[in-house]
Amino acid sequence: MKRPNILLITSDQQHFSTLGCLNPELKTPALDRLARQGTLFERAYCPNPTCTPTRASMITGKYPSQHGGYALGTKLPENEPTLGEYLRGAGYRAALVGKAHFQQLLWDDRFPSLESYPIMQDLEFWQRFHGPFYGFDHVELARNHTYEAHAGQHYAIWMEENGCANWRDYFRPPTGTSPVTRHKWPIPERFHYDKWIADKSCELLRRFKRSGEPFFLWPSFFDPHPPYLVPEPWDTMYDPEALTVPCVTPGEHDNNPIHFQMTQQKNPDFSPWQEPGGNGMHGFHSHLHERRDMAKNIAVYYAMITLMDKYIGQILTSLDELGLRENTLVVFTTDHGHFYGHHGLIGKGAFHYEDLVKIPFIVSWPGRVPEGGRSAALQSLVDLPQTFLSACELPIPRDMTGVNQWDVWLGRAQPARDHVIVENHHQPTTIHAKTYVDERYKITVYCNRPYGEIFDLERDPGEIRNLWNDPQSAGLKAELMRRLLCAEIRKEEPLTDETARWPQKSRDMYIKTLRDDRYEVTVDPTRNVVGFYDLAGDPQRRRNLWDAAQHAPARAEMVRKLLFARMEREPIWMPRVSGA
Repeated sequence: MKRPNILLITSDQQHFSTLGCLNPELKTPALDRLARQGTLFERAYCPNPTCTPTRASMITGKYPSQHGGYALGTKLPENEPTLGEYLRGAGYRAALVGKAHFQQLLWDDRFPSLESYPIMQDLEFWQRFHGPFYGFDHVELARNHTYEAHAGQHYAIWMEENGCANWRDYFRPPTGTSPVTRHKWPIPERFHYDKWIADKSCELLRRFKRSGEPFFLWPSFFDPHPPYLVPEPWDTMYDPEALTVPCVTPGEHDNNPIHFQMTQQKNPDFSPWQEPGGNGMHGFHSHLHERRDMAKNIAVYYAMITLMDKYIGQILTSLDELGLRENTLVVFTTDHGHFYGHHGLIGKGAFHYEDLVKIPFIVSWPGRVPEGGRSAALQSLVDLPQTFLSACELPIPRDMTGVNQWDVWLGRAQPARDHVIVENHHQPTTIHAKTYVDERYKITVYCNRPYGEIFDLERDPGEIRNLWNDPQSAGLKAELMRRLLCAEIRKEEPLTDETARWPQKSRDMYIKTLRDDRYEVTVDPTRNVVGFYDLAGDPQRRRNLWDAAQHAPARAEMVRKLLFARMEREPIWMPRVSGA
């Protein structure tokens, strides 16, 4: 069989519910059509609720704690193997158009970045450079969201080539001269980056058609990531008064970690979370807002999605017109979710509600992927490289730590996952969280912190009642902590002697036994081994007390300590040199 093409289309920071086929308050005709032509997976998750870590996972098949791009303001090390490299080795062309965000925004001589100042605005350099870049042999890049000052790279060149000599007028200083504005972006739609991404993607599709080479093409859109700005007439497309505005439930944060509670204060002091080696803390600020302002923000957020959908439709139409559709696997998704009033929150941060970590996810391939399907099978973006390679009948590298979902996508297998893991190492020690989600439950832990969250997604789908400190849920808490630890162990990256020496790697974080001044615990599900010993009365470890009910609280505490010991050993091979 002829190997398929792969078309991966992504948005940025899109709430899982913002598809017209799920939410009648907005229109996404192109994506709705794609969902009818394929399967909509309703329980897909990101491996990290920020850009760089997740996007790096999407091309490496590894978790952020493994590939090195552990937080915003870091970079994916260039020595990490990527999906594009494997595909190119099999004769594919690999191209990315739009947002990469594999590297940090500020240049550091120790950690160079092509996505940073000042090189991002050296247009002579970008006239010459189109790759290779992280396995892509051709890239067309930009870095700004709407009118941010980060405009430059290939997008700026395209604007100039298409008659927008005054492009700097539409962007913030110091790059441009635009004043602060809200909701309506004065840039004409014909110069909007959605059109640039669609034009360049369609151009590449035509090139691939002519060459006859199989391809991996990633049109990577920037919207609906804030600032909430869209050209006219889209800024007035939706009536704020007609939209549902999510809000906080009174008292819902009373049992949550303190940083949740502080978001609902007028002037919270988050300075205790700041530390050397860290940087800007997304979400650690006041989230208080007026309902009317949020309604308008939502109207523009929806308009950004509908505008993007228009240009996604153009790419899909080009695929059809070129006769490429029948042999192209198409996936639409986003890098992570977004708060627009949910739980009283805005944007993103270390708040692992479904609104932030669950994502839209559509898979389509005519005659292969079931049409018009809905699936509750758990998906993670870390699974994309393995699954794409499987679809192309190529070997899956042993060091990828995601899951092959290909048979699940084809509808001929039961779920490949019984859980997903979401990481968030946003500061070296003060913001370091992991979330485990299975069919029913969710637990979030914070390294070396006494607080956390547990939600019963079956009985409490809105995640209003945190069971972390509920005495009746102590057994559930211990069991979910054990499941998280076992899941962490099962996703360990196999390291060779060479890769173990790479600065972003660590065999030390894969410990499976921990001893304190009284107890010793061992957990290794890969060998079906568990052990818990009271060293005070049994120094020779002859009596395994793992199943002893009277020792359950002590065993649970040692499991927690082992989990945290592994987390605190995760390598910080570079500091967060910028906020993004």
